[in-house]
Amino acid sequence: MLLHMEGLAVLVMSICFYAYFDFSWILFFILLFTPDLSMFGYAVNTRIGAIIYNVFHSYIVPIVIILLALLIMYSVLLAIGIIWIAHIGMDRMLGYGLKYPTDFKDTHLQRV
Repeated sequence: MLLHMEGLAVLVMSICFYAYFDFSWILFFILLFTPDLSMFGYAVNTRIGAIIYNVFHSYIVPIVIILLALLIMYSVLLAIGIIWIAHIGMDRMLGYGLKYPTDFKDTHLQRV
C-alpha cells in the first residue's frame, strides 16, 4: 500500500509541476501513455521485453531528461520529462512495477 501511495504522490507532484510551468494539457494527455509502447519488446521475448519496459519505466531516464532540459532551458524537453515521471507514478499507483524477466505479470510491486 505504501508504494501505491508513493506512486500517487509522484503523479500528483508531476501534475502540479506541469501546471506550474503552464504546459499544454493536450500534449500531456497525448504523451501520458507513450512509455507503454515499450511493451512491444515482449513481442521478442520476456527477457528483452522486461529490459525495454524497465528502461522506460524507471525514474532514471526522465530525471536525466529533466535535468538536461533545465540546463539547456528547453521547455518541450522539460514537459516530456515531467509527463514521463507522471506516467511512472500513475503506473506505480495502480500496482504496475518494474518487470521481472519471468513473466509480464511479475513486477517488483506485486503479481498483476
